[in-house]
Amino acid sequence: MKKYKIQHSPFIVPTNDGKLIEEHWGNSTGNSNVSIAHMVAPPDWSEPHQTPEFDEFTYIISGKKQFEIDGEIVTLEKGQSILIEKGARIRYSNPFSEPCEYLAICLPAFSMELVNREEEGVD
Repeated sequence: MKKYKIQHSPFIVPTNDGKLIEEHWGNSTGNSNVSIAHMVAPPDWSEPHQTPEFDEFTYIISGKKQFEIDGEIVTLEKGQSILIEKGARIRYSNPFSEPCEYLAICLPAFSMELVNREEEGVD
């Protein structure tokens, strides 16, 4: 029996905001302890605020990504990474003119039940 698995066809998460989300490992593959996703956020993209019940690591492959973490604005560029601990109120965005390609790793795995997204317009 093999002690490894190769992911050849990640789950493409349906979105309506132009963002590409390819979940390689996570709840879509029966891995609730971790999720690993390749993402591309288009220019002028953003999500509502959220207060996740998971830690999230983000590594920027290209472009820039903006993070609003508990009211503080942090911008990451190619080659930089960040750990945002569970319980932080965060808003992800790409207010820049080029797409941002990045990897996101969540512990435990990302799920809509754990992300705690706020309704649009709530601050």
